[in-house]
Amino acid sequence: MSFDGVFTHLITNELTDLLVGGRISKIHQPYQNEIILVIRSQGKNHKLLLSAHPSYARVQLTDIAYQNPETPPNFVMMLRKYLDGAILTGISQIENDRVIHFTFNKRDELGDLQNIVLVVELMGRHSTILLLNEANGKILDAIKHIGSSQNTYRSILPGAIYVAPPKQALLNPFTVTDVTLFDALSQLPEITAKALQQTFQGLGFDTAQELAFRLNKNENKKVLTWRAFFESLNPGRPTLTVTQTKEFFTPIAFQALAKTTVSATTYPNFNILLDAFYGDKAERDRVKQQGGQLLKKVENELARNQTKLKKRQQTLKESENAEEYRQKGELLTTFLHEVPKGGKKVVLANYYDEDRPLEIKLNPALSPSQNAQKYFHRYQKLKNAVKLIYQQIDEAKAEIAYLESVFAQIEIAGPMDLDLISEELIAQGYLKKNSKRKKVASKSKPDEYTASDGTTILVGKNNLQNDQLTLKTARKTDYWLHTKDIPGSHVIIKSSQPTDATILEAAELAAYFSKYRHSAQVPVDLVQVKYIKKPNGAKPGYVIYENQKTYYVTPEADITTRLKKQ
Repeated sequence: MSFDGVFTHLITNELTDLLVGGRISKIHQPYQNEIILVIRSQGKNHKLLLSAHPSYARVQLTDIAYQNPETPPNFVMMLRKYLDGAILTGISQIENDRVIHFTFNKRDELGDLQNIVLVVELMGRHSTILLLNEANGKILDAIKHIGSSQNTYRSILPGAIYVAPPKQALLNPFTVTDVTLFDALSQLPEITAKALQQTFQGLGFDTAQELAFRLNKNENKKVLTWRAFFESLNPGRPTLTVTQTKEFFTPIAFQALAKTTVSATTYPNFNILLDAFYGDKAERDRVKQQGGQLLKKVENELARNQTKLKKRQQTLKESENAEEYRQKGELLTTFLHEVPKGGKKVVLANYYDEDRPLEIKLNPALSPSQNAQKYFHRYQKLKNAVKLIYQQIDEAKAEIAYLESVFAQIEIAGPMDLDLISEELIAQGYLKKNSKRKKVASKSKPDEYTASDGTTILVGKNNLQNDQLTLKTARKTDYWLHTKDIPGSHVIIKSSQPTDATILEAAELAAYFSKYRHSAQVPVDLVQVKYIKKPNGAKPGYVIYENQKTYYVTPEADITTRLKKQ
């Protein structure tokens, strides 16, 4: 289900019950299009996320941690000026549209009460958040500034009069009367999702498709079917449904998805459902934005080392023919008088091969003696190179393995992990140290999960964490897991005798936090920590081990949700 008008209606009701009457204690703008309001209500702090993201626009309470920028953006400074300490007096949805008004009450500099409205418009790439003076209707500021040259219908600029988005002359599915509803449905030549969207306000395609499915199933009870559907939404049964092709969040289990459903998970409320659905997707998007430069740097280093490895492997291949160069040099020296000056080649009897004729290429610009010396020089160069080439190939392979592990970690990292990965790359000499770069305040800790039987499982999210976790935190009797020959996280089972069920759950975590998280039958090695060693001078995260046992698992998308330590 998309975040349509129906879901906006439901989340507005849930937020009203939890937040109205609360006071704003903190305001942050951790990312370009997202605001976090910390609201103290009913004896608890709630983190309210307002997102104007072009793909993930939404309003919800969240438990996901956010990293705030060192310097607050201008918009958040304006929010703090008008809303810090303000009381939330109301939350309202405009009709059944994806527009929510948060009304706050606060005294101004003169001590007079004033109403400030925070407007959130959830409209895809046109989504925005703006601060409005309710008394005069003027915009105080907006998260995105849009001038008249960009939008001829309205400007979203400080000082401009707020103009609401264009209204659709459609029926509100929540307030429509039975008579009007019956007439509207009867006039439709065919009840399809598209037809319902063109008749009723705020229906996303998934909601309209579900309604069409139910209405066509009960053709003689259309009004009753319609009413039964909307009545079931409150309080609803928030459900995350995974089908063969897509993932859906819905306020109840949708009947239209039943045939293609792979799994369905219910949640206590709509906010927790949204965290489960958007959490990983939004994190990936943020990492893609923030870690884009980091990924590009690692990709370039990978390409450079792969080219280096190819050249060294080619040199090794040529070194196998070093003896041939020596023999040609000897033959040219022995039969110097037979070598023509200025010739491009010469055929000589090869006494190393029963005097069989051997064609030897020449450089016409060199004398016969110089051509012989050139072959001897080539022979000596390859002979000297072969002494180092094996070591250089091993070094190049180690660099590639390390960079592949970092690349995989960036892909599975959260925004808060990127600074640590950057620090690691600076320490390894891949990135230059920036004197203006803010110092990482504290090192993040490995993720902690709880197996079905209560055993603790720890997962490292970068190479520094992996080293710390495996070599210092874990006991010798604990068990260690890692995807076999695949970049990924170190996983520790905090037990000397883990059950088979715990081992499989930990193996699934290891597969999920690896480069092959979307693959089936991922090989994962299990070994006791006492059998793990780190070679001298090895890159962060690299270890060697023995006495391992290999498991093959398929990581499920909900493994982290199921095992996450509460």
